[in-house]
Amino acid sequence: MSFKLLCTDIDGTLLNADRELAPETIAEFKRIKDECDIILASSRMPQAMTHLQAEVGIKQSPLIAYNGGLVLDGDTILSSTEVGFNEVKKIAELSINTEIHVSIYNNDEWFVPAMDYWANREANNTKVTPKLQSLEDTLALYEQTNKGAHKVMCMGPAEEIAVMYDELIATLNDDLHVYKSKDTYLEIASKKISKKSAIATLLEHKYRKLNWGDVIAFGDNYNDMEMLEAAGMGVAVGNARDEVKAVVNDVTATNKEHGVALSIIKHFSK
Repeated sequence: MSFKLLCTDIDGTLLNADRELAPETIAEFKRIKDECDIILASSRMPQAMTHLQAEVGIKQSPLIAYNGGLVLDGDTILSSTEVGFNEVKKIAELSINTEIHVSIYNNDEWFVPAMDYWANREANNTKVTPKLQSLEDTLALYEQTNKGAHKVMCMGPAEEIAVMYDELIATLNDDLHVYKSKDTYLEIASKKISKKSAIATLLEHKYRKLNWGDVIAFGDNYNDMEMLEAAGMGVAVGNARDEVKAVVNDVTATNKEHGVALSIIKHFSK
């Protein structure tokens, strides 16, 4: 096997239409995991990733959560980069008098102001139950403990999300990475991090004998592009955006057709 580190995005890349690991994917991960460490790299919180690790027996592997905002090696935090409290407060203020739901994340904490349509949808997708607490109380807690957020996610009507996006770009673009994962989803994190920077942290602190040439990476969206370009083998799934496909070494089948598993078969000899 020529690759020693496999890094993959989760939603839209690794999981199938039911947001689960296909049997083919589980089988291929189990086949290579003793020779190639498998790293999940996602905008998800850690708790929304560990059940996937457990399915393929890689719970000992590091995790890249929040698009690189938090890099974990077991209980050890290798890197943590938060959105500052003042920025979190500004985002919350912009949601006042709108239908936008604001979720606030720090490590394995997930606070929601209501178990509404958006919170229930995310809980169903990620298999994590959030903590119910008003935005005011969450902000008071964070201010008291001088804490920021690894991610703020705003979900709501597309027209209101578009307005919030424009306002955040106009006022906080220097500090924040504001990313529309869907017309109704806005994910906000520090501009200092990316999945590429997270893998660089792992290469520096965990896999010191490896380099980027030893890495094969999979993704589908804009937030995967830097990682895919840096890897020795960057692979886009068939449903990836055209801009992502333009920068990779290879394109596999879609996530619904277990494209990651098919690519492993192609690039890892049996």
